[in-house]
Amino acid sequence: MELPPSLGTNRQALTAMLRLARVIPRPALLAWPLGLALLAGAAQAQSSVQNIGDAKLDCVIEPQQTVKLSSPVSGVIDRLEVDRGDIIHSGQVVGKLEDSVEASALALAKAKASNGFTIAALETKLVFQRRKFERLSKLSNNMFSSVTALEDAESDYLVTEQQLSEAKLNREMAQLEVIHAQDVVNQRTLRSPIDGVVVERLLVPGEYRNEQSPVLTLAQINPLRVEVFVPTAYFGQIQIGENATIYPEQPIGGTYTATVAVVDRVHDAASGTFGVRLALPNADLLLPAGIRCNVRFAQPPLRAQAGDPKPAK
Repeated sequence: MELPPSLGTNRQALTAMLRLARVIPRPALLAWPLGLALLAGAAQAQSSVQNIGDAKLDCVIEPQQTVKLSSPVSGVIDRLEVDRGDIIHSGQVVGKLEDSVEASALALAKAKASNGFTIAALETKLVFQRRKFERLSKLSNNMFSSVTALEDAESDYLVTEQQLSEAKLNREMAQLEVIHAQDVVNQRTLRSPIDGVVVERLLVPGEYRNEQSPVLTLAQINPLRVEVFVPTAYFGQIQIGENATIYPEQPIGGTYTATVAVVDRVHDAASGTFGVRLALPNADLLLPAGIRCNVRFAQPPLRAQAGDPKPAK
């Protein structure tokens, strides 16, 4: 008895069962209806598994990241350049702490670093001491100068040379102090680490910022992050890099294309779901974050199953 090819993956199993019917005893054939019923139930269960492309799942659009902006030092807020809802860019100055003392220290360090009078005076003195030593050396060779005078001139020359080296070293140290003082001033300047928007001002000018109090809340909204919890039955049908269609809730509306960025490998047994994260481009910043949406994933490609007839080459 030949079975039609339309039975697909179940065709070989049914053929094997019919062959066994020729060799097993007749009482055992009474179990055949039960076997056929179980096989039919398995085939029906397999056909009842839905395709991810047919599902429209709930999702949430969130910021890519949220930053509680603070500073490495404590102090009184001097000014804030931005307010809630303002668009900001990476590196932009958004505020600063009171820094009059640090600014004065910076100006003093710059003045010290720019002082070149000591070096100029010692260079002039060194030239004089070298000429004096050379002159006495010639006189000493002609027996017109004492050895003591020559040694004093040589000593003065060497001492002046060391004083000049020390003055140059002090100037280099003064320049390093300028860099240090500039860093101290920069620590009291608040700069945005991201491109995004200001979500909230947590402090206002005049308030004191301590080690545990951030100043601003910032959010990066390009790209946006779409979070979805997908039933475990769809696991294996979503691949990283695939596209999906996002439908934001009204009144936003519209359709947008996002890319799968993360597919969780650890599932939640209680809810029978696993997490999927998508990246949603938002270069014009028209889409807000913090809204609900629906997502429809792309139709997965057909995969050959074991037992399916292979196409002829």
